[in-house]
Amino acid sequence: MARNPERRAALLDAAIEVLADEGARGLTFRAVDTRAGVPTGTSSNYFTDRDQLLSQVGDRIFVRLTPAPGSLDTAMRPEPSRELVVELMRWLARRMAAERSCYLGLFELRLEAARRPDLRGRLTGILRSDLDYNIRLHLDSGMPGDGDTVRLLYFALTGLLLDHFTVPGLHGDRALDDLIETVVTRIVPES
Repeated sequence: MARNPERRAALLDAAIEVLADEGARGLTFRAVDTRAGVPTGTSSNYFTDRDQLLSQVGDRIFVRLTPAPGSLDTAMRPEPSRELVVELMRWLARRMAAERSCYLGLFELRLEAARRPDLRGRLTGILRSDLDYNIRLHLDSGMPGDGDTVRLLYFALTGLLLDHFTVPGLHGDRALDDLIETVVTRIVPES
């Protein structure tokens, strides 16, 4: 297996773009090579099979979705409140929109995970770790609500972003920021 970490990252980024544009059925080594602009056969030198590629794509998506160091600290500076939760959820939605391909790729991976037990286990571990981190962060920062509050926000934002990216006209002319505020004010108790 080839060991150039920059090339591996570029191939994984290309795979994310293929997933977002063509779905899991379109994710082939040839499609990844074409998208990455490398010679045919390059990606098969980096990944033993499609399952390994899918698994590593999941890891790469979360690397790309991880906020820059310090940005979360800056976002958390104001006093904990429902209003701050609204702003944090809007900030998160903007970050997801900036990484639209990653978010769509993650939805494709979720669908693939329904049919691939190994991918399901790996993706469950990644998502569980992320959710646990967000619950700890919410509780440790003194935000209003409890662990179930965070879970409900997670469910709501996941569905809202799925609609926003796949069927943007579903909610008529309601802006995403307004929908997020409605979700947060209905779920998060006042401080």
